[in-house]
Amino acid sequence: MGASLPPKEANLFKLIVKSYETKQYKKGLKASDSILKRVPEHGETLAMKGLTLNCMDRKTEAYDLVRKGLKNDLKSHVCWHVYGLLYRSDREYREAIKCYRNALKIDPENIQILRDLSLLQAQMRDLAGFVETRRQLLTLKPSHRNNWIGFAVAHHMNADPSMAVKILEAYEGTLEEDSPPDNERYEHSEMLLYKATLLEESGDPEKALDELLKKEAKIVDKRGIQEHRASLYLQLNRVKEAEEAYRQLLDVNPDNYSYYEGLQKCLGLSPHGKYYSPEQVEKLVQIYDDLCQKYPRSAASKRIPLDFLEGSTFELAVRSYIRPFLTKGVPSLFSDLRPLYDHPDKADILEKIICEVELSLQATGSFPESSVVEPPSTLMWTLFLLAQHFDRRRQYDKALEKIDAAIAHTPTAIDLYLVKGRILKHGGDAVAAAAFANEARTMDLADRFLNSESVKRMLQADQVELAEKTAVLFTKDGDQHNNLFDMQCMWYELASGDSYFRQGMMGKALKKYLAVEKHYNDMVEDQFDFHTYCLRKMTLRAYIRMLRFQDHLHSHHFFCRAAGAAIRCYIKLYDCPPKVAAEEEEAAVAGLPAAERKKMRQKMRKAEARAKKEAEDRAKEEEAASVLASKGGKKGSQTPRPVDTDPHGDKLIMVEDPLGEAMKYLKLLQDHSAESLETHLLAFEVFFRKQKHLLALQAVKRQLQLDSSSPDVHRCLILLFNTLDKLPAPQTHSEMLVHSVILAERSSLKELGERSLFDVNNAFLEDHSDSLRHRAAVAEILVLLSPEAKPTAVKIIEDSNDRARSGQILLIWSEKGWWELKDCIAVQKLLETSLHDEGAASRWRQHCADRFPYSTYFKGVKSSATIGPPSIQGFSHSGNGEVDSIASSLDKSNLLEQS
Repeated sequence: MGASLPPKEANLFKLIVKSYETKQYKKGLKASDSILKRVPEHGETLAMKGLTLNCMDRKTEAYDLVRKGLKNDLKSHVCWHVYGLLYRSDREYREAIKCYRNALKIDPENIQILRDLSLLQAQMRDLAGFVETRRQLLTLKPSHRNNWIGFAVAHHMNADPSMAVKILEAYEGTLEEDSPPDNERYEHSEMLLYKATLLEESGDPEKALDELLKKEAKIVDKRGIQEHRASLYLQLNRVKEAEEAYRQLLDVNPDNYSYYEGLQKCLGLSPHGKYYSPEQVEKLVQIYDDLCQKYPRSAASKRIPLDFLEGSTFELAVRSYIRPFLTKGVPSLFSDLRPLYDHPDKADILEKIICEVELSLQATGSFPESSVVEPPSTLMWTLFLLAQHFDRRRQYDKALEKIDAAIAHTPTAIDLYLVKGRILKHGGDAVAAAAFANEARTMDLADRFLNSESVKRMLQADQVELAEKTAVLFTKDGDQHNNLFDMQCMWYELASGDSYFRQGMMGKALKKYLAVEKHYNDMVEDQFDFHTYCLRKMTLRAYIRMLRFQDHLHSHHFFCRAAGAAIRCYIKLYDCPPKVAAEEEEAAVAGLPAAERKKMRQKMRKAEARAKKEAEDRAKEEEAASVLASKGGKKGSQTPRPVDTDPHGDKLIMVEDPLGEAMKYLKLLQDHSAESLETHLLAFEVFFRKQKHLLALQAVKRQLQLDSSSPDVHRCLILLFNTLDKLPAPQTHSEMLVHSVILAERSSLKELGERSLFDVNNAFLEDHSDSLRHRAAVAEILVLLSPEAKPTAVKIIEDSNDRARSGQILLIWSEKGWWELKDCIAVQKLLETSLHDEGAASRWRQHCADRFPYSTYFKGVKSSATIGPPSIQGFSHSGNGEVDSIASSLDKSNLLEQS
């Protein structure tokens, strides 16, 4: 480096490199300027100056200087290396890899370039290249431990754990001492555990177990070796040793559910699917009775039997299980019992037991068949549990009755108000739910969870501005947006985006959804630093788990929600393109007299100018605050955060190709969430609009594989083939080829066969006549196939009310939830928009208002839309359901800033 420079300048060049490594960028810049005064065209100095400027956030100058330096010295590995570092800093990893490879052509044994290349190959999952680069590093420097470990990890990532084992064994052969020094005991222990993991993954659990037993004295992680050994015993079918190992683990932690699961496997008592045989249940009862006696303080040993017990034995077990929690006042008891509600018989038994407890406590102050007087709070927690029980069974009147009784008993218990808000939210009154959640928040202003719960309820009620004012109380210096984004607060962004979507604000909704996507991209980038850190610290097992997690990162629930919602936004933008300002102005003044039109245009222009000026002023204030904060921070703090130039997402909605943008996120969902029906429903919506009929057919076939009984799948199937049947005869060779493929695929679909689309639709109705969603889909398809059949379609929907009254189907509030509120709302919108039948829509609204008395959408008789806002101190609601002000509670919240 700098070899072509005179001695003085060569020393200055070394100073530049050292200054860059120690982040003394101004010093390095000064040294580079000194060299360039003497040698203005020196390529390596120009490149290093550009690299230094890049770290000072002067990227344009940096790229110009590096490219100029590379042009002046094209055969310098330093210039190519620096060019790669520039690309790496901008996350252009593929371009950086090209630069590193060019540098290695000039200096093939440069260890630093090889190491940087290996990091990028691991990041981009170029596994074959990663193995080769790690082999070169090991060949060049075999005395370095990280090179051996890195080579083994590369083979492990490349699905060759056997070779990784051989490499680790070869490395162990190079060690001079049998036992490592004390300061390296942990690293050596992790390597041994990692080697056992590799042996297990290579299909040799016997050898892995031998390795653990032989090296047990050198392994520091005693719990880890116990768990691994128990798992290996189980794989080798050495059930006696496995049982003993799991019982030893239970002695250490008797509340670990995985240990109980392992013990059951050892005893041959794993369920067949989801159920146990009677013989298994009999054995399990005896085992867990013994475990309860051995671990009397363990909740897990008492809770697990509730999953497999039935009838009277379940009743006895659950009765004794819930009593201590009611006495102690454990708010999470219902969450613990919630999985039991998947079994209707168990839900009935729970209701019977809790109601008996309530009556006994009110009458005698003690539990049934007990003479011990319980504290007064036990009744309150019983009412609390009973309210959640009735809420789960959708009996909202009873649930509210119990929670009101609990509040009257103990008005200061915060959890009661949260549950009441949750009940009202489930009943369809989001505004009242937000009011009660906020009442709970004001009772403890220093609780972040209460603040978050209140914000969530406000967003569900579309009170976005109020939610932002509430969320800002727990952010740094009141900077709500930047702090919530920096904290990757995805639940807030998703809830906020959903609210904006419901209100038709596509720009703001997209901004929130794309922020979630940005968080996941940041998570992908965050793994970069661990490629060196984990090898250095020898946290190899955690490193491999992290890499495998990253490979499936985009299948996470939050990302799928955000990506799916963004796709829906783009679909809506495609169906209803946003109007430009001129079109909106013309639409606003259309039909007005000339004088009024002129006044209206002037008024609109003034409002637009005022809004623009306010946005500019707000941006300047944010920039000034950011600069001030950075100056007040520690030395070496980051540069001020750039100001958001599109706070309302106006630029996001003005895209030329909305479906093209949707395809970016659809591709990620298809790659990472191919087992989700929602992915293929969205794929059909996009491909159908793009007139990619083969791809749309492919999406429909995948839907049918996942759930052929879904009404959404039925809708896509009929819509596609109804459209294909109306297409003109194919003319070109490619059109005829597509047509022949579609005909062949149609005949192979058992859902269609040789039947007409009308017959398929009627058969679907006969198979699913007891479901509201399916009947609505059939009605919608019937109108699509035959517009004159609209009266028949309306009758199909309205007949569901008659069937419900006559008892031919499940009860409205049954566990299967035939009458789901969201489904009824969807039917209401179908009657209003697609079927255009105001009479039927009015009748349906009245039916649903009776069935959902707390629903504000249907203006139920008990909803806040009909009887007004809930009477909670400090709250007032406007007529449209928006909370006008919580100024009093926000004033109290200023205490947070002082504490």
